[in-house]
Amino acid sequence: MTEKEGILVTDKQEIEQPLLHAKNIKKYFPIKGGILKRTIGQLKAVDDISFHVYEGETLGVVGESGSGKSTLGRVLLRLLDPTAGQIIFNSVDISTMANREIRPFRKDMQIIFQDPFASLNSKMSVEELIEEPLVIQQQLPKSERRKRVIDMLEKVGLRASDRLKYPHEFSGGQRQRISIARALIMEPKFVICDEPVSALDVSIQSQVLNLMKDLQDDLGLTYLFIAHDLSVIKHISDRVAVMYLGRFVELTSKEKIYENPLHPYTQALLSAVPVIGIDDEEPNRDKIILKGDLPNPADPPTGCAFRTRCPHAFDRCAVERPNLVEIEKDHLVACHLYS
Repeated sequence: MTEKEGILVTDKQEIEQPLLHAKNIKKYFPIKGGILKRTIGQLKAVDDISFHVYEGETLGVVGESGSGKSTLGRVLLRLLDPTAGQIIFNSVDISTMANREIRPFRKDMQIIFQDPFASLNSKMSVEELIEEPLVIQQQLPKSERRKRVIDMLEKVGLRASDRLKYPHEFSGGQRQRISIARALIMEPKFVICDEPVSALDVSIQSQVLNLMKDLQDDLGLTYLFIAHDLSVIKHISDRVAVMYLGRFVELTSKEKIYENPLHPYTQALLSAVPVIGIDDEEPNRDKIILKGDLPNPADPPTGCAFRTRCPHAFDRCAVERPNLVEIEKDHLVACHLYS
């Protein structure tokens, strides 16, 4: 494995083209102030992130609320326009396309939202909700659309008769299955999963995660899976990117993240994961309590953004922002402790 542009690339992947390539992505939101509402600052939600996602893999993105995970997902789908950088999907640069130009790509790029009840129109039946993308993107007869809706409902573990019901008639887990069916009805290549199980009961989470893994195998899907729960990320991801205040601070395989976390922020996140009973596969971790809250992204600390909460911070951290570099084989970290 080698490193190119701060991104891990395996020997096989050097030959393949990535399905998605994000280059130096930034998303800044202007802060308005004064009587004339002039721009007086920038909120840096996503600040210079680069990475690849290869076909068939799941890249997990984990971090605290407010770290910029969901904003990154929306920028990649062009639901939000990037402030800077390139988004190359299936070898085509979509970062500056107009809405009319990007519309053909929508069928290959979908998103599953966190709250299924908020993302589903309560006035539409399940059949209307799931078939709507088919109506917009394809000229199919009603009978063919109904057949595809029924097939997809069965794939996600619901009955054909459920298509006549409305979202309020289902439980939270069933509504998320409907959201998954709606996202997959167009047979997309790339799906962003924006905390799709965080609003569900713990007893239902594993069922939905197993369903998503089965669908990935059956349909050849590629996921970018956003979560704040590292135990969820461990269950479904191939690689894991840890995000803090708009930037990736660690990127490696899920095995290395759990066996040998290098960044102090990753170590703190892992120490907060509850362990029930004794598990030989889980290393013993001392509890790390981070001081303070996530800094304001409109006024981030100088140098390393994590230094105000880091127990290992030293003088260099205050003046120089660390870059994401390969510290050991297959393991990228942005921390001066390893420079």
